[in-house]
Amino acid sequence: MLSLTIERKRAQMLETAKIYGMSSTETLKCSQELDRLLHLHLSNQLRDRRVELKKIS
Repeated sequence: MLSLTIERKRAQMLETAKIYGMSSTETLKCSQELDRLLHLHLSNQLRDRRVELKKIS
């Protein structure tokens, strides 16, 4: 589900950049939201790997 949200936000950011430009407030806001989603996704992956390593130990 998070992966789908990330892809949608990426598409929204690219579309916004086409309309308003790369350095517009709207595009930068989308970029920041995308960064937040990517950070959350990577944090979740790290947590899951730590859990798996604890199970193996």
